[in-house]
Amino acid sequence: MLRPVAIHCLLSTLLCMWVLCNAQSPSGPPVIQLRLAGEKRKHYEGRVEVFYNGEWGTVCDDDFSITAAQVVCRELGFMNAESWSPSAKYGSGEGHIWLDNLHCTGGEKSLAECHSNGFGVSDCKHSEDVGVVCTQKRIPGFKFIQNQGLTVQVEDVRLRATYSQRKRIPITEGFLEVKYGGKWRQICNEEWTEKNSRVICGMYGFPGEKRFNARPYKLLASRRKKNFWGFSVNCTGNEADLSDCKIGREIKRKGNSTCEQGMPVVVSCVPGRAFAPSVSAGYRKAYRLEQPLVRLRGGAMIGEGRVEVLKNGEWGTVCDDNWNIRAATVVCRELGFGSAKEALTGARLGQGIGPVHMNEVECSGFEKSLTECYFNRDAGCSHEEDAAVRCNIPAMGFNKRLRLNGGRNPYEGRVEVLAEKNGSMVWGTVCSDSWGTMEAMVVCRQLGLGFASHAFQETWYWQGDGSTDAVVMSGVRCSGTELTMDQCLHHGKHILCPKGGGRFAAGVSCTQTAPDLVLSAQAVEQTTYLEDRPMYALQCAHEEHCLSSSADKADPSSYRRLLRFSSQIHNNGQSDFRPRAAHHSWIWHECHRHYHSMEVFTHYDLLTLNGTKVAEGHKASFCLEDTHCDEGIQKRYECANFGAQGITVGCWDTYRHDIDCQWIDITDLKPGDYIFQVKLFCRWKDCLISSHSSALRLRQLYYR
Repeated sequence: MLRPVAIHCLLSTLLCMWVLCNAQSPSGPPVIQLRLAGEKRKHYEGRVEVFYNGEWGTVCDDDFSITAAQVVCRELGFMNAESWSPSAKYGSGEGHIWLDNLHCTGGEKSLAECHSNGFGVSDCKHSEDVGVVCTQKRIPGFKFIQNQGLTVQVEDVRLRATYSQRKRIPITEGFLEVKYGGKWRQICNEEWTEKNSRVICGMYGFPGEKRFNARPYKLLASRRKKNFWGFSVNCTGNEADLSDCKIGREIKRKGNSTCEQGMPVVVSCVPGRAFAPSVSAGYRKAYRLEQPLVRLRGGAMIGEGRVEVLKNGEWGTVCDDNWNIRAATVVCRELGFGSAKEALTGARLGQGIGPVHMNEVECSGFEKSLTECYFNRDAGCSHEEDAAVRCNIPAMGFNKRLRLNGGRNPYEGRVEVLAEKNGSMVWGTVCSDSWGTMEAMVVCRQLGLGFASHAFQETWYWQGDGSTDAVVMSGVRCSGTELTMDQCLHHGKHILCPKGGGRFAAGVSCTQTAPDLVLSAQAVEQTTYLEDRPMYALQCAHEEHCLSSSADKADPSSYRRLLRFSSQIHNNGQSDFRPRAAHHSWIWHECHRHYHSMEVFTHYDLLTLNGTKVAEGHKASFCLEDTHCDEGIQKRYECANFGAQGITVGCWDTYRHDIDCQWIDITDLKPGDYIFQVKLFCRWKDCLISSHSSALRLRQLYYR
């Protein structure tokens, strides 16, 4: 006969075995909940955490695979998984490591259905916590598990503007609706806070929220059929996305009697200065963002770029150690955008130059500027670790008024714009007279296609629709900072295009990556000096127009005074810089006995202190090569033996001070203070780069 104690032990043992078996039983796996947590750089990525037995825990990376990541993402309502990361990429979690040695086939509806060691059976540490990156797209009609304390999971979010607001671009105010179970639903405002609104505004590209007149919305809501979502929302205000906010208490739905003490949530946002709303046409002013302490560089699109900070009069970069979406959101809001879509690391948008001003940045999310966040001044980073951001920007509808037609792929074609003609909107071409790189840059930016690769003045090989051959826009002149073609100077309604459209319509090709050539101001400053050189030793330079006009009448025995210097040009972009012209079309210069791969590569200007140009020089490219490269980067371009010319990413080309034409002829200038400016510049057919300059005081240099 068994004693009661023995019976109790036996029952306990059987019960434990039953629990473990049922945890792996295909017929009834336990109900779990998942979330993405940790140090995120996008709201659809993070450390995988599992809610089981009343506690949150993590998943070990042993035997984890992309198939398991797909199961995780689909269980969270995303269409698929992009990738997964081992070794606690998103930080180490806490508590139990619930799952280890996961093996999924891909057909499971829950991670609990995958084979594993069993819940809580693991030999891992939290340094092995696994993370995933899901696709942004949600599964239509997905029914999310919604419990208080979990993060908000819905298919989509929108601001539904009232009729009077719908013509305003961008839409800054309206009823907030979430898509859940395939239907759009309102949220009750009884527990809604300004912090919640701040998060919504950030998602829509606006830096902040504002108060609004609730009276017309109450009247409108009373006339509409209500369909409320079943929960309130708790945001702290520093989240980058609604999906990072917590679900609040459950709202009891009673048909039209739901939310009796309130009304549907309305959100009103403050746009950044560049996105001030206007009626129908968007905004007219060209983009001129004031950024006194922080700026973005190296991005193709508005609202993205490498983060640079001004300190002691010098721009420098931010190291990506601990760089996350919260710090990135502070940058985005500071610059007049919304919250961050992505916090980029590893110099994804190009390497900067100069010092690394900030490292290990930690922000609360409510700072007015990145400079208010805690950071480590002892950087210890290289520019290979430069941080960057991609920000949410308002929906302006720019790509609806412009298109590319006839190209071999979506990134090229002749440019066609939607314009008003005889009272109706019609598609037509753009006159190619004076069409160049700056105009192409604006087209690619407006269409969201990245950088301009080429600007075409003939497009006969791109056969578009014959009905759109008529020119509807001419005289286009862009500075390169505009967001739309409408913001560029042009002839307006009075079209003037002698060549006409058709084969002479303007065209572009765009690219997602581009070189970014940056002049080293320090190299210019350290190598600048004056030289008096006899005219008879300058005949070749004279032939190439490297002397001022007074040299045409100068005596061969006279001297010219030259301001000489070296120029060091770095490629900090995402692709190599190459001259457009092929070897066979390079121009031979007999006097210097070398080829020019580009007609003009650099401009040198001397300006008075009020900005008037008083002397100038230029440099054609006769040898563009990798003089030096950053550690670990292989040289690709060398001029010797008529070799390929260019500058590799991470390398730089140096034109030494003792090379002909590496100067400004200042013979005719009076002693005084001047601004010395060096610009990188290419004609549209040669290249696409931005200009940079260096300013120097020349009084002491000039006097002898």
